[in-house]
Amino acid sequence: MPRARLVGAVLAGGRSTRMDGQTKALISLGGKPMIRHVIDRLRPQVDELWLSVESESPDLAVFDLPQIADLRPGSQGPLGGLVACLSRLADPDGWLLLAPCDAPFVPRRLASELLACARRKQAPGCLVRYAGEAQPTFSLWHGSLLPRVAEAVEEQGLRGFKAFLRIQPLPALDWPPGRVSPFMNINDRQTLLEAERLLDTG
Repeated sequence: MPRARLVGAVLAGGRSTRMDGQTKALISLGGKPMIRHVIDRLRPQVDELWLSVESESPDLAVFDLPQIADLRPGSQGPLGGLVACLSRLADPDGWLLLAPCDAPFVPRRLASELLACARRKQAPGCLVRYAGEAQPTFSLWHGSLLPRVAEAVEEQGLRGFKAFLRIQPLPALDWPPGRVSPFMNINDRQTLLEAERLLDTG
């Protein structure tokens, strides 16, 4: 029996309001665009890697990855990005791994650990829980969830993962703590400086 297809998608559709409106994915960190750190860590884990975007951007074309735009104009939030990616996956037996573009320390074994969790729990997905807090942008989704996610976006107007997970719970994988949080998000200049320091100290 062939192995199920596993595709990764980097969430790169945010508007970066706390970064003076700059495209967060392209902000320099350690001498290269922030999203490059995420791409380099995710690419070896998946069969194919995409960028989930609100609309296609020529600035992101340099990464030579498919840009999966929201199905409708105007931001539908990360849940809209999930619908677009699951639609592109078009495989009810496949899996979609998500991670945000502002998480340069994303684990190199994220895919394998989440997939093992989903299979162990016989669930259509799994998300990370770190230090007791759910991290739904680091998550795995089965292709069979597309109709339910699409209904939540189109008919219920949901935009965020947490709202959807209240009606479609997924198991959480408790990730062991480390010296640096592998799920650190860079949301402002202060966390950007902290990430630079952590990179410098190895």
